[in-house]
Amino acid sequence: MRYRLTPWWVRVLAVWLFSRVVTTVLMLLFASWQEKNPWTGPRPGLLAFSQLWDSVWYHIVAVSGYPSVLPRGADGHVTENAWAFLPAYPAVSRLVMTVTGLPWEPVSVFLSVAFSLGAALMAYKLFRLVLPAETSLFAVTLFCFAPLSPIFQVAYAESMHVFLLALALYLLLRRHYGLLFPVVAAMALTRPSGLAFALALGLHIVHRFVTRARDPFPLADGIMASSLALFSLVMGIAWPLVAWAVTGSASAYTDTELAWRVPYIGYTELMPFAAWIQGAQFWGAQWGIGLFAVPLLFLAVGFFVVFLFIPPVRRLGVDLRFWSAGYAVYLLAVFFPQSSTFRLLVPLFPLLGAVAQPRSPVYRVAIVALCVAGQVGWLYACWWVNGYDWTPP
Repeated sequence: MRYRLTPWWVRVLAVWLFSRVVTTVLMLLFASWQEKNPWTGPRPGLLAFSQLWDSVWYHIVAVSGYPSVLPRGADGHVTENAWAFLPAYPAVSRLVMTVTGLPWEPVSVFLSVAFSLGAALMAYKLFRLVLPAETSLFAVTLFCFAPLSPIFQVAYAESMHVFLLALALYLLLRRHYGLLFPVVAAMALTRPSGLAFALALGLHIVHRFVTRARDPFPLADGIMASSLALFSLVMGIAWPLVAWAVTGSASAYTDTELAWRVPYIGYTELMPFAAWIQGAQFWGAQWGIGLFAVPLLFLAVGFFVVFLFIPPVRRLGVDLRFWSAGYAVYLLAVFFPQSSTFRLLVPLFPLLGAVAQPRSPVYRVAIVALCVAGQVGWLYACWWVNGYDWTPP
């Protein structure tokens, strides 16, 4: 009886707190094993251990901004630089640093942790639109304990982005199109997502038009939703346009993004959907499955398409499936698959609502245990730096 009277946000807070304790213990354990690396000395503290990899780039943006001249290597190609990292998270961090007088390390981690709590609360509200309360809480449990959940308490923009995404999806399902404009703007300047959300909105508009006989689609809604889709599309290309304006190079952003592929496949042009074929060929050669790599890629894509139509996923409703499909298409169009791809899958968190539906206690305990084991695996493979490490998170 006492549990039933507990407010929903208290239950989510309890789950979130327990998950952060588990993840913090795991991070402290890996920090105790960490040897000297390009970012820290041996056995760094938790704050220092939370500043590895791309955290340095966010720090650079927060304190120095973006270069007006693109750095280039001896061969003339653009090299890795800050333009690959969107400004919202470092800007908020800089604001808090200015107001509090605190340095980057505690502020960046505090913001990530705070946004992760907001994301958990918002995810519950989102799931409750399509699932029962008990299932929604377990979906949030999976969200908080997911293998990639350590990313929610390091100096990365993922926590902020997932919070904004959960809020955006909630507003979309509630059809509050007008309120979505500032959320989409902030989200698109936190992590690349404007184009994917525009695609999801386009599918949403088509579906509402087709089903208008049983679900009225007023002209005002159509105009507002279409304006929002166009706005999201503009926000999806806004940052490359800003990079162009500042550096004078129309390809500044894409050239910067392509620089991260160089260690794998060398310098290439950006061709939509080509990167996954190139990645399959590269990794297939590395793993000795060259002839099977591309067919396996198409098989995986086909499996994902089928997955979107199985009953547990269909119960999530069309809009969460539209987002999942739109974001997956976006990833296939522009990203090169490597170890950081696991992190790029975090915005597909609404699909956890399908995983959460079985009610067997044995299943639920087992799936949470697998999530925690996945955290260990991800920390070991991607976050913890082990000598010359080619598996960035």
